[in-house]
Amino acid sequence: MTRIAPLALTGVLAALPIAALADYPEKPVEFVIPFPPGDLEDILTRMIADAFQKEYGVAAAVVNKPGGGGGPFPGAVEVAGAPADGYTIGSFVSDVPLSGPEIGIPQLAPNPFEPVGIFVTYPFVIATSGDAPYSSLDELADYARENEVALGHFGAMLTPTQITFAVAKAKGFDFAYESAFDALDCNTLASGDVDVMNTTLQQVFPCLGDIKVLASIGSERIPLTPETPTVGEVLPELNLALWNGLFVKSDVPQEARDKIAAVAEKVMASDAAKKLAADTGALIYWQDAGESEAQLEADMAARAKIAELLDE
Repeated sequence: MTRIAPLALTGVLAALPIAALADYPEKPVEFVIPFPPGDLEDILTRMIADAFQKEYGVAAAVVNKPGGGGGPFPGAVEVAGAPADGYTIGSFVSDVPLSGPEIGIPQLAPNPFEPVGIFVTYPFVIATSGDAPYSSLDELADYARENEVALGHFGAMLTPTQITFAVAKAKGFDFAYESAFDALDCNTLASGDVDVMNTTLQQVFPCLGDIKVLASIGSERIPLTPETPTVGEVLPELNLALWNGLFVKSDVPQEARDKIAAVAEKVMASDAAKKLAADTGALIYWQDAGESEAQLEADMAARAKIAELLDE
């Protein structure tokens, strides 16, 4: 029986093509979105998954894992519990890495994720019904000092909600009630479930002509609501936007990250993505891993200022 000496075996293995040892992707890939279908992160992530499947010849599925009013964190926990092999990718709002480590969920503290890249900044709005007796943040404040106003949001710790709480504090009023929802759309206002809500413009686009947008959350006015000021215009210290990116666990190999990023960057530069941006007012782009890390650091500093305002 012929035996191969250990050193000889090492030489044989070293001579094998890298692809023979590991060639990502070799099996189906999942993109996990911790919100229901239909919003911008869902549409764009499905475009990425379709392109990934065509590019690499493996199945790529989008899995929606809404949190039942608990924000994106249950879905994020699922990604955190998956193997660090690049086959489970999180499509996360910025609050997953920013707020996740602060809310007492062991799987998210310390932050187990690193960005592959950021691809959309949401046109986020503070909206109310068309027949509400207020049409601006100042008028809302005047009304809420004398009347009960219920707020709907996606989660108390999420950036848009924290900004809305900070607006109320700066304007000298409190919401009588506040509650988290998985979806905040035209029906939420029409049914009277809430009086005011912070949500993405995509969720209320079908009834945009029938509601009032009191302010947008982000650094620029939304082209589809050009007369509506940003929160930052009213209160400069609250100039912070909400974005979505692709994230993987910190031990995922660089080869997998590079292949995911290559597809996502190409999708964001496509005509379909440009049309979606024009139709929705969203900022759609590709920000690489290094730029995304810098964005996270800047947003963390901004969130600290908001926390200080809320604690005063």
